Amino acid sequence: EHLVDVVCQFEGDAQTALRMLRAVKNRFGPTDEVGCFDMSGEGVAEVADPSGLFLSDAETPVEGTCVTFTLDGHRSLPIEVQALVTNSVLPTPRRAVNGVDTNRIAMLVAVLYRHGRINLLGNDLYVSTIAGGVAKEPACDLAIVAALASAARSRPIPRTTCAIGEISLSGEIRQVPGLGQRLSEAARQGITNAVVAGGSLHNVPVPDGMRVAECEDLAEAIAMALPDKSLPGRDD
Repeated sequence: EHLVDVVCQFEGDAQTALRMLRAVKNRFGPTDEVGCFDMSGEGVAEVADPSGLFLSDAETPVEGTCVTFTLDGHRSLPIEVQALVTNSVLPTPRRAVNGVDTNRIAMLVAVLYRHGRINLLGNDLYVSTIAGGVAKEPACDLAIVAALASAARSRPIPRTTCAIGEISLSGEIRQVPGLGQRLSEAARQGITNAVVAGGSLHNVPVPDGMRVAECEDLAEAIAMALPDKSLPGRDD
């Protein structure tokens, strides 16, 4: 690796056809560009717009789902987080995850109990993403918690709502980098409502037609994401 000018890495989930090509080392250019390709029967084909691969085709809202937007290099991708909450019959409740970090789920469940007043400590929890998407970025915390709250309360989150934010142990919603890019991609995907951390919109343009609610803590963010509350955030 020290002797060559460029090192590229071809990666992806073996269970899906999507592959990512990244430059691990590039002596003469950037390393934050990501190429998306599809492994088909005829070979490797470029995927110009992979955004739709990580969202389900359901038109009506389903409880236990929430959309967020991650950053991979210069590319912003939508990720749909799905959660299922059931009563546990085991001495130790089951935690099954796919596409998210197991330790992060344990922390978010504890924060949700302490600061969101939703007790899932004794439930079996299943959290997953779609099509091999990865929601391990801290900015996905709010969407994971919103999906869990939606599943626990049997109240679906509208398909036109996304949640972007990191959650601290104190229940605070923290700002994430690249919010403007995330919101632009959200607007392109037809998202009209977004729940973000308080103070995030400073010097960040809001896309036309999008309403953004800034929330300081977890309880407020859950109230904004679930459908019985309106989004009184900025839309200019």
